[in-house]
Amino acid sequence: MTSFAISFLVGGGMRVFRPQTVLHRLPLRACGGVRHLGATTVAPEDAAAVTTSDEDSSIYAREAEALKNLKSPFLVTMRDRGFLHQCTGISELDDKLMEKTQSAYLGFDATADSLHVGSLLQIMILRHLQKSGHKPVVLVGGGTSKVGDPTGKDESRVMLTEEVIQSNINGISKVFAKFLKIGDENPTDAILVNNDDWLSELKYLEFLREYGTHFTINRMLSFESVKQRLTREAPFSFLEFNYMILQAYDFLELYRKHNTILQLGGSDQWGNMVSGTELGRRVAGAQLFALTAPLITTSDGKKMGKTAQGAVWLNAERLSEFEYWQFWRNTDDPDVIRFLKLFTELPLERIQELEKLEGSDINQAKVILADEATSLLHGRECLDAIHQTIANMFAGSGTGATESLPRVFVAKGSFEEGDGVSIVKLFVDLGLADTKSAARRLIRGGGARIGDDRKIEDEHAFLKLEDFGDSNEVVLRAGKKRAGVVEIGESS
Repeated sequence: MTSFAISFLVGGGMRVFRPQTVLHRLPLRACGGVRHLGATTVAPEDAAAVTTSDEDSSIYAREAEALKNLKSPFLVTMRDRGFLHQCTGISELDDKLMEKTQSAYLGFDATADSLHVGSLLQIMILRHLQKSGHKPVVLVGGGTSKVGDPTGKDESRVMLTEEVIQSNINGISKVFAKFLKIGDENPTDAILVNNDDWLSELKYLEFLREYGTHFTINRMLSFESVKQRLTREAPFSFLEFNYMILQAYDFLELYRKHNTILQLGGSDQWGNMVSGTELGRRVAGAQLFALTAPLITTSDGKKMGKTAQGAVWLNAERLSEFEYWQFWRNTDDPDVIRFLKLFTELPLERIQELEKLEGSDINQAKVILADEATSLLHGRECLDAIHQTIANMFAGSGTGATESLPRVFVAKGSFEEGDGVSIVKLFVDLGLADTKSAARRLIRGGGARIGDDRKIEDEHAFLKLEDFGDSNEVVLRAGKKRAGVVEIGESS
């Protein structure tokens, strides 16, 4: 079996998914009043068993026979764990992947200094590929970030400066190194490239003459992402309209530079990705492929990666290891098995065993999900501190380990001046409340505490130096499961 290379495009293609089909959603079935997890493992012999509606564009519905006959380990893994949604010529792609090392790419624009959980599905796809002996080529969207992807947006993106874009690239690149081996020593080492290197060098008139004839307005207007944007009130600028052309050109450029034959992305990028395959065929006579993953929503229909407190960031500077662990631990029952398949490397045989859990035993699967997902991002060494913190919280111990809790530092002088530091502000700073209004509602509802047993009853209360006792830190709690630490430090 030969290896498979991935070109991982940060900027040319990987965006937040447009709602279409939620694959492998696990039903929560009632059985004698006892909850249990529905089994939805797709084994090679029953890949066609996933049922979908007549209007479903999922590959599980349209290409059932082809899926049963897949041979390449990459596509088999994608099929069995629920990563597939659409593909141009999956049987031909399967053959290509069996021939020799191939190259594919997937993209993220540098619109923030950290990726969030909504991007994790695509990163896991790349990890599976490299672990199977394939080569990721990671491309960051320094060029396309200057334009802004209009897909799924109600209005134009804020224009970013080159300095901000570069800072964002530096931030999101940290995550790739945690999931992929990046270097140039071995054939399977991932490399990092930036589409600004070629997009910023393009001469407008020459580009229009050479490539503009391969795109028709009629075709571009037929794409779902464009149609959705045109129905909204905000204007759809010519700048944003060019995004799909630049993304298609990225594919061509990567084919020329790295022999890239496959683009990976979210289902909302399907039109842009197909345009890239067509451009490669017309300009270079290349047989290129596009493969999308499905939208991932939770069982209640909400977008993956968002909580009441905001985005679930992947960089520890934006979200602590403990909060990240808690996000996965709080997964709803119907989502646990599906998320174990997508966001961990737990063997499918083990996941099948966990599907049999019922009632409160389902919480065991949630802890495994949280442990496995957190260890992939932050390392398994952080789990001991997280588990100890959880044990202390539920045991009612206010003196236990707090290393893994979110933490803010406040200068000692801030407590010595005036009345102290606003409790409401501290809850917001710790991420225990999304806004000051939310913090006040938490206090009025009786869910805010200092330590384990001191309820905060005044929404105008201040944390004072005497609240620390003989310690230099104090724990603030929001309900039973969420807590943060205020530590006396050199600066606030």
